[in-house]
Formats: sequence, C-alpha cells, structure tokens
Amino acid sequence: MSRRSGGRKSRVALRSAPLTQEMKPVHPGEQGGHYKPLSAEDVVAVVDNSYRILEEIGFNQATPHCIETCTAYGAVMGNDGRLRMSRDVVEKAIASSERNLVLHGQDPAHDLQVSGSRVHFSTAGAAVMVVDPVTKTHRESQAHDLYDMARITDTCEHIHMFQRTCVLRDIEDTYAMELNTTYNAIMGTTKHVGASWTDARNVEKTLEMLHLVAGSEQAWRDRPFVSQSNCFVVPPMKFAEESLECLRVAVEGGMPVLLLSAGQAGATSPPCLAGAVSQAWAETLGGLVYVNAIKPGAPAILGTWPFVSDLRTGAMSGGSPEQGVLSAACAQVGQYFGLPTGTGAGMSDSKLPNFQGGAEHASNAAVTALSGANIVYESAAMYSSLLGTCPESLLLDNDVLGACMRMVKGVEVNEETLAFDVVKEVCLGEKGHYLGSDQTLSVMQSEYIYPELFNRMTPNEWDEAGQPEALELAIQQKEKILSSHFPRHVSDDTDEKIRAQFPIFLSREAMGRGD
Repeated sequence: MSRRSGGRKSRVALRSAPLTQEMKPVHPGEQGGHYKPLSAEDVVAVVDNSYRILEEIGFNQATPHCIETCTAYGAVMGNDGRLRMSRDVVEKAIASSERNLVLHGQDPAHDLQVSGSRVHFSTAGAAVMVVDPVTKTHRESQAHDLYDMARITDTCEHIHMFQRTCVLRDIEDTYAMELNTTYNAIMGTTKHVGASWTDARNVEKTLEMLHLVAGSEQAWRDRPFVSQSNCFVVPPMKFAEESLECLRVAVEGGMPVLLLSAGQAGATSPPCLAGAVSQAWAETLGGLVYVNAIKPGAPAILGTWPFVSDLRTGAMSGGSPEQGVLSAACAQVGQYFGLPTGTGAGMSDSKLPNFQGGAEHASNAAVTALSGANIVYESAAMYSSLLGTCPESLLLDNDVLGACMRMVKGVEVNEETLAFDVVKEVCLGEKGHYLGSDQTLSVMQSEYIYPELFNRMTPNEWDEAGQPEALELAIQQKEKILSSHFPRHVSDDTDEKIRAQFPIFLSREAMGRGD
C-alpha cells in the first residue's frame, strides 16, 4: 500500500507543477476535420447549389457602392433590382482571398492562425440578459458585465478569443454603446476581440480609438486586434444596407471582417439542412465578392451561421442536435474551398448552467470542432438560445472546450506511443501495472487533459470535501477573478487620452485604476 501511495504522491506532485507551453496536452489551432457529416459528393452538390443561387437568384437591396464595386468586378445588376454573381466571378474572389489569416491579439502570444482545419473557440452573442445561477433569475445586461466577462475570458486557456457576449443595455445612445462595447472588451483581455456596429460613422470613430491603443494607425494596420462581426445580409438573399457600409469602412480601415449569414432553418432559410447550408454559403460568398472587389485579399472569415427553428413553435433552438450538424457541414464546405471559416455552436436552450445546458454546450461544440471549423463562435456561456449569458459558465465551459479540443487532437500513433517495449517490460517483468512506468510519468501531462472545475473524486473523497459542485466552484472562481484580475496592458496615459476624446462609461474605479 505504501508503494502505491508513494506512486500516487509523485503523480500528484507532477500534476501540480506548472506546465510549459510545449508540455500542454492541447493548443489553440489543433487540426480538426475528423467528423464529416457530408460525403465528398454531397459537398460538391452543396457547392454547386450555392453557385446556382448566386447566379440565378442573387441579392436584393444592394447599396450604390456595392452595385458599382461589384459590377466593376464582374457581377450583373438585373432589371429586377437583384445583383447576381456568376461562378467565374465568385471563383475570382475565392482565388484572391487570404487563406492563411492571422487574428492578432494585443499580446502576440494570443495570435490565432486561422487556416486549413485549425480549430479555435470564441465567445459571441448579443444577450440582453445576464443569468444569476445562485438566485436563478435574469436581469438586463450592462456595460460592466461585458468588461467582467472579458476579464474572465482572459484567464480561460481554452477560450481563444473574445467576441461580444452581451448588449450594453444601460447605454442608450447607439454611438456610445458601440464604442463602449469595443472599449470594454479590449480593456478586459489581451486576446483577439470581435465586435459589431450598426452605423458606419461609429466604425470610423472606433477605429480612431483603436489607433490610439495601437500607438498609431500604421501600428493598428500592421496588427489589427479587433475584427468586425458583420450581418451584411438579411436571409434570404437580401443585403442589409447599413451593414454593407460598416463592412466597407472596416475593409478600408484594415479591420478583419466576419462575413455573417445567420439564417434560421425553417424560417429565413430552407428547412432541409442541405438547403440551409447552401443558402448560408451563397450569402457569405456574395459578401466575399464585395470584400475582394473593395480590396483584394482583405482579411475575411466566412461566417456561415445557420441556426435552427423548432418547427413546432418557430422559435430558435440553439441547443438542438441539428445546430451542431449544420455548423459542422458548413465547416466541411469551408475546407473544400480552403477558406477561413467561422460558425456558431455551443449555445443552449436551457435558461441556466444545468445538465441540459452542459449537455447541449458540449455535444454541439464537440462535433463542430471535430469537423475542423476554424473558429467556433458562441461556444461558451450562452443560454436561452442567445438571449441570456452567464459569467460563471465561461469557467465551466472552459473545461468543456478543453475536453473538446482533446478530442480534436485525436490519437498520435508512432513507435513510442504504440508502447510495445513498455507492454513487454510490464508483462514479462511481472510488474502487473503501468502506474510507475517511466512512460506513464512522462506523458501524464502531455497525453491527458485535466479539468479545472469538474471533479474526479471517489464518493468518499467527495463527501469528505463537502460535496463540492462544479457550479459552486465556478461561482467562487469568478468572484476571485473579478476581485483581483484587472488587465493593465493599456497604459493609464493611453486610457486618459481615450477618455478625453471619447464618451467612456466604465469608471476607472471599476477597472482597478482609481486614484
């Protein structure tokens, strides 16, 4: 017994030692593509259907700039007011697109290589309510909630970028709300940030603020650390005029763009999943034509985000299994094109971080990651089909996403991992187990991932520890982070310049910068 106890103590000591980056079992950008909901023939059929939608149906309500730019690129404006794009025109845009995209963090350690089947996880959403898991109540989201969630995300290893999770409901002016959305996010984390705007003038003003943070306009253009999430299309196949202008300003301003199509199967996109994927890709490829017509090779992510309707009620069902299948299929088509892709998966229809919430988050995030989606947005902390968000769930979902990424990494097979010599030593040497073998000790941290909050205690150990629950631990961890983690990557001098020039609502005291 003492020998076994000693072995356990040595393993515990190894596990508690800090890991170097090289030793960690998973890393941002693990290669996915193992799960393929579509056959090779299915992918070609979907792609051909998308081209046909663009060429024969086209888009309604294009702006004058979009019409002028796209027709100069080869698109055709019909007498019926619809802008159509031939296969040749779309393929020209695809050929000139940036395929090896880097999303920069303010800290280069958080730069994301968005290409091939590399997988990353991101928050996203526009929740109007924040869930309190203690009281099981909802309240309107406020400015400080976004800053707090950015700070929590800054500590989460398996959430690789931070896109807006909630709306700043306490700021009524649209310009101030959109500016402060970006400010609160970039001040709370050094990871890449995603934000959105409804007015092109607000994008221009936000770019001025980002130039201050970067140090100059050129420094910003060299390493743009904020991307624009842009719903430039209103499914089915109708442009959103204000969003097109926001898109134009972003592209001209050197900001990466997420070309977002968010049709809802059975409502604003076809009820059959193949049709929903086809329309999503047609819509995002149309956006790609416009982007490349403005600036060939401008950094763009194809944001195919088809959502699901519960056809019994018409309500959105973000936690449905079809959501994961749709997102995975979209990612598979993206790999066919060789384009950077982003899709939405990992949200829940549950109102709270409970069993339903965890099951829906995990199942949809896992299949989408396994498909090789470059960025899985909305992968953490989103409930009530995006109406609610929960800060504590960022920490719970961090464990979930770490497990998903371990699945993506898969099994490494080589002479060492096949372990014939280790089997021989244990069996012929009459050791009887592998617990103390050199290989076990050497790979226990690189081959296996361990959760931060989910426990693996025996029932007796769990009783002796006071029967801890993961949610309780997440609540405690959230409070600890919010009371101590105040990122200072933006200097006080720069912050004062921002505050002198722009209407910033978040107090310096709330940021741990009070005098």
